[in-house]
Amino acid sequence: MNRIAIVTGAASGIGLACAERLAADGMKVVLADVNEKAGAEHAKRLGGTFVAADLTQRDGCRKLVDTSLKAHGTVHVLVNNAGFQHVSPIEEFPEDQWDRMLALMLTAPFLLTRYCWPAMKKQKWGRVVNIASIHALVASPFKVGYISAKHGMIGLTRTAALEGGEHGITVNAICPAYVRTPLVDSQIADQAKANRMSPDEVIEKIMLAPAAVKRLIEPREVADFVAYLCGDAAGVITGAALTMDLGWTAR
Repeated sequence: MNRIAIVTGAASGIGLACAERLAADGMKVVLADVNEKAGAEHAKRLGGTFVAADLTQRDGCRKLVDTSLKAHGTVHVLVNNAGFQHVSPIEEFPEDQWDRMLALMLTAPFLLTRYCWPAMKKQKWGRVVNIASIHALVASPFKVGYISAKHGMIGLTRTAALEGGEHGITVNAICPAYVRTPLVDSQIADQAKANRMSPDEVIEKIMLAPAAVKRLIEPREVADFVAYLCGDAAGVITGAALTMDLGWTAR
């Protein structure tokens, strides 16, 4: 059976790695992003569909799911990955960035889950995987918008899991430490500025300081975990905040 998967933020980084892995597993993948050029190119390469959608807007979320349902008739898998970062102290944190972060990283996953839910219930099978962060479980300074949104994502995950269980729908969150992506590259630059450090010092003294394994995570490693959660073998795993944290929370 060809399963249909929606992956957000799929033009690069973790989202692209997830789209590639799910396509390799035989799924028809709908890639969503605001980067139309890269997203369309990757969708063509993977034999999937690209939808240009601004997920900070309710209409963008509706468009993504409606387009997927029109093209494929249903949705089996939803990977909520899209996000961005902003680093600054609370008193300097721009209010519009707060609004955009919550819209993209909390409201959009809720809306997309809500819009996919009827199709998943009807077929009595669904997988929702929320790409959270280690910062969904712990806090760091200067990231109030990102951390608040990711903490909220865990609540969404747990509640949806409780409601979806009787319908064959599982909902889980993956909480990785720092992954080697364009987003992390920008975080390194922001942290270097905020802490008056070099980029190498940021990686060593901030990003990897709490970790037992002293390296960045590769996007394909997250994608492999997503693929497992989207399979039949993971049917008993739901409502979980699953860490890929290099030993960060073992302390």
